[in-house]
Amino acid sequence: MSRQVFLYDPPERFVAGTVGLPGRRTFFLQASAAGRTTSVALEKAQVEALAERIDELLDEVVRRSGGNTSVPAVAPSELTDTAPLTSPVDEEFRVGTMALAWDGEAERMIVEAQALVELEADSEEEFAEAEERLLRDDENGPPMLRVRLSGTMARAFAKRALEVVNAGRPPCPLCSLPLDPEGHVCPRQNGYRRSRA
Repeated sequence: MSRQVFLYDPPERFVAGTVGLPGRRTFFLQASAAGRTTSVALEKAQVEALAERIDELLDEVVRRSGGNTSVPAVAPSELTDTAPLTSPVDEEFRVGTMALAWDGEAERMIVEAQALVELEADSEEEFAEAEERLLRDDENGPPMLRVRLSGTMARAFAKRALEVVNAGRPPCPLCSLPLDPEGHVCPRQNGYRRSRA
């Protein structure tokens, strides 16, 4: 079966968002252009790591260019996107591997999200070989979302993604575990129920 690549170069919109209530949210990356929309599911930690790495990579681009680049130091306020994900949110696949790259000539951030694949191997060497084959841009690989963004769009994506991650349940001030609306059993209070204040 040939690999399905969902390419957006450039997207009209590329955002991270959620479906569900805090504590039970499902996280998605969603790209849209020319009347088509692709949504892929991933973990909260993956969204956070992606946003942080995008910001770090863009900061490095700005640093190396000495400020002579089209990449803004912060996300422009006019690109703030607070709209919900485009409905219906149909999951194409669950993300396993993500990659980032910077195309210096075109001044574009390349974001790739590849479907989760279970690798089977009998030894460490076989596992390493299987993993290497998976990472090649092979026509028979797993489905992939590939998005090429301007530096400005990438900054706006990272800002929104971090806001989405942080919009969940507030942390307990004692143990930092998430507080449910009805509270939680706090290990720092020897099991007494702590409610939201």
